[in-house]
Amino acid sequence: MPNELDLMVRILVAALLGAAIGLERELTGQNAGLRTHITISLGAALFAIGSAYSFTEFIQPRADTNYQVDVSRVASNIVTGVGFLGGGAIIKHGASVSGLTTAASMWVTAAVGMVVGLGGFFSATATTVALLFVLVGLRGPRRWIQQRSSALGSVAIELEPGADAGAIINELLSMPGVTVRSVSVHEGDQKQRLVRAEIKGENLPARLAEMLQREDVSDIDIGD
Repeated sequence: MPNELDLMVRILVAALLGAAIGLERELTGQNAGLRTHITISLGAALFAIGSAYSFTEFIQPRADTNYQVDVSRVASNIVTGVGFLGGGAIIKHGASVSGLTTAASMWVTAAVGMVVGLGGFFSATATTVALLFVLVGLRGPRRWIQQRSSALGSVAIELEPGADAGAIINELLSMPGVTVRSVSVHEGDQKQRLVRAEIKGENLPARLAEMLQREDVSDIDIGD
């Protein structure tokens, strides 16, 4: 059982590593930033400490006790709980989805805090450094790849009742830098129509988000 000073150091290290990750998210203007990541790391560290060292009085030979304690259940529920929080960071707006990277960073922050709480300072610090490299160091290469590659994806455009599918198809065909590979129109209930197309081009979510502003378009979904 670690002494109180050792446990205090673990809590402080968990807060510092969570702050390092949260600061990057804060500087990029994400909703889950500095305070959120520190709180997640602190909570995970405390849960890990509690699960590892708070049930020692129940550790007895199986034949001498009726209690069965599985301390790993606390750690497993940290993953579930943070997954719920991460889901709240994911936002779908029209044809685009944001917050996936922040949700993933929250998940890793919980793992960092949990490992620190169990005394794994080196692995937690190494993971934090690796995550910051991914979030900051790969920002430039990611932008370079996006600018030089064209994405092929399927899009489903749901029209308002009575809307003209031909006008939507014409707008797709006239988008600069976008190639329409195939297109089809499906009739739905209440005179609603669904336009499905295979398109290829750069920055497709942003281009299709502009189309969502049309009064005759109710929703747009992009698939792989």
